[in-house]
Amino acid sequence: MELNELLEIAKQERSQAKPVQIRCCTAAGCLSGNSQSIKQALDADIKAEGLEKDVQVSGVGCMRLCCQGPLVQVDTPAGSKLYEKVTTQDAFAIIEALDGGKTSVSEIDLSQPFFSYQKPIVLENSGKIDPEKIQSYIAAEGYQALYHVLREMTSNKVVETVTRSGLRGRGGAGYPTGIKWATVAKAKSDRKFVICNADEGDPGAFMDRSVLESDPHRVLEGMAIAGYAVGASQGYIYVRAEYPIAIHRLQTAIHQAQRLGLLGSQIFDSPFDFKIDIRIGAGAYVCGEETALMASIEGKRGLPHPRPPYPAESGLWGHPTLINNVETFANIAPIIRKGADWFASIGTDKSKGTKVFALAGKIRNTGLIEVPMGTSLRQIVEEMGGGIPDGGTAKAVQTGGPSGGCIPASAFDTPVDYESLTNLGSMMGSGGMIVMDQTTNMVDVARFFMEFCMDESCGKCIPCRVGTVQLHGLLTKLMQGKATSDDLALLEELCDMVKNTSLCGLGQSAPNPVFSTLRYFREEYLELIKSAEC
Repeated sequence: MELNELLEIAKQERSQAKPVQIRCCTAAGCLSGNSQSIKQALDADIKAEGLEKDVQVSGVGCMRLCCQGPLVQVDTPAGSKLYEKVTTQDAFAIIEALDGGKTSVSEIDLSQPFFSYQKPIVLENSGKIDPEKIQSYIAAEGYQALYHVLREMTSNKVVETVTRSGLRGRGGAGYPTGIKWATVAKAKSDRKFVICNADEGDPGAFMDRSVLESDPHRVLEGMAIAGYAVGASQGYIYVRAEYPIAIHRLQTAIHQAQRLGLLGSQIFDSPFDFKIDIRIGAGAYVCGEETALMASIEGKRGLPHPRPPYPAESGLWGHPTLINNVETFANIAPIIRKGADWFASIGTDKSKGTKVFALAGKIRNTGLIEVPMGTSLRQIVEEMGGGIPDGGTAKAVQTGGPSGGCIPASAFDTPVDYESLTNLGSMMGSGGMIVMDQTTNMVDVARFFMEFCMDESCGKCIPCRVGTVQLHGLLTKLMQGKATSDDLALLEELCDMVKNTSLCGLGQSAPNPVFSTLRYFREEYLELIKSAEC
C-alpha cells in the first residue's frame, strides 16, 4: 500500500459521512447499561422515519463521563449534544429533536470543567471513531505516522524523536521511553520482541481497557513503530481475560490491518515485517510485573524473577524485549505526526505530555479524564470531578493502585507529575485515582489494599507471601479494636522489611498504602489503639 491509497481510503470514508452523526457509547460500562439495545432502537427509528440518507448511527468507545451512561452524542451542522442516562424509550425522542426541537432527554453541558479542562492526545479518537472499522481510524489520520516512519525515517531517528519528546512510561514507574527503546535497539540479537502490557489490574482502574475498546488501531500502530525502531518483527499484546470487548476489538483490528497490508510482511512496500498476536492472561495481578508477564507468554506460571538481566537485554525466550503499556504506545503516533517538540511543550519540565486517569470513588463525576501533566489534584477533584456528593468533604485521594498511597486533602494543590506524587509518598501508577470523603476510615483503606496484595501475591518469595499476611492481620487487629502500641511498632517494622526484601514490585510496594496513611492519618491508628487500651 502507498500513501495515496491510504489517503484515498480516508477521503472515501469522509465523503460517505452523513450530515447527522449519532454516536452511541459501546464501551463496557455503557454496554452493561444496555447501550447496544439503545443503538438498535435508534437505527430502527431512523429507518421508520425515512432518515437513512441523512443520519448515521455508530457504536463508539468511551465518552468519558461514565457515571451518566449510557451516553449518546448527536453531531449536526448546528452543533453537538450529549445525552445522559439514555434508555431505549428515549431513542425516538432523540430522533424527533434532530431538527433543533426540544426533548425531555437530559443533556450534559459540554462546557463544564470535566470536559473543558481535558487535553485529549491518547483519547483524541475515543468516542468519535468506530473501533471496529479500520476506515474510521484511517480517516482520523490513522497509520500515516507508520507510513512516515517506514518510508522517510531511520530507526535511529525514530528513537531520537521519542527520546526528545520526553515521553515516560505510563505503566507506573515513569521510566523514560526513549532510553528503553534505545537500549533494545542497541542490543545484538537475531530476534527481538515488542510487548504491550495490557494486564491492567489495579482496583478502580479502567484506562487501558477504555483505550483498547475505543481506539485499538492506535495501539497497533504504536507497536509497529516501536518494532521498526528497535528491530523487532514480532509483537504480543498481553491482555487479561476479564476484558472480552477489548479482546474482540483487538482481534478485529489486527485482522483488518493485516488485510490492508498494514501489519504482516513488507508493510507499506518496505522491507519491514511486523506481526502482532494476542496472549490472554487469567487475571493474576502479578503478571503486570514484566518478568512474570513474559513467563506467562512463554507458557510458564506467571512468576517474577530477579533483575538484572532486564528484558531490554534478555527478555522473552532470552531475546531483547521492549515492554510498554497501552497508554505509552497510544502516545507514539501523535508524537511522530506532530513532532517531539509539540509533545514536549505540554506538561512540566520532567513530566511531559498528558496522563489518562480513571476518576472514581466518592465524587460526583466519575469517568475517564486526560489532563496535562502538572494539573493539580484540587483541579481534578473539585472542578473536574465536581467535588463530593451530598455536601460531603474530600478527605484523601488514592493514586497508583495498591502500589501507591493516600494523599490528604491538605496536599490537593500538588501538581500531578511523577516527582511530586513520589514526594508525597504515592506514585503515578497506571492512572487509577480514587477519591475518599470524610466518612472513610483510612486504616480500613490500608487494610483493603493489603488484603488485595495478600491475595494476589504469587508466593515465590517469603517476605511478600508471609509478610502481607502478617500485615493484613495487624491491620485487622487494629480495626477490631484489639491492637496495642507494640502492634503499631511491629506494623511499621514489618512494612519496612516487606518493602526492602521482596522480590518484585508487588511486594516492594505493598506497604505503600500503610506508609502513606501512617504519614498523614496517624491519629486514626492511635485512636483505635487508645480505644482498645481503654
